Amino acid sequence: MHGSAKWPRYAFGVSAIASLGFLTSSVTTSLAHQAKSGWTYPTSCCSGIDCREVPQKAISERPEGYVIVGTGEVLAYKDSRVRNSPDGEYHWCSVGGAENTKTVCLFVPPRSY
Repeated sequence: MHGSAKWPRYAFGVSAIASLGFLTSSVTTSLAHQAKSGWTYPTSCCSGIDCREVPQKAISERPEGYVIVGTGEVLAYKDSRVRNSPDGEYHWCSVGGAENTKTVCLFVPPRSY
């Protein structure tokens, strides 16, 4: 009987942990990450911390594409990570939201002709 008394507590513990994990993941995925101007970054670009508005000087345009000034990374103009900015500002999404990681998405204002 002593051995069987441990099993229900163990089963409850695993069940509680699994429920907590589900609840945590549900809350995390339901939170939208928004730009300052109010539009929501697509989930394909952002996991809640990856995207932010950056000043125009953080991105430069060269014949080969957009250059992330802080990392030197170049994204060709036709790169699928380059997207139109809904608010006309630059927004950079990088892995983990770090300043020194690869680009996930780059939102750019319309190009002038």
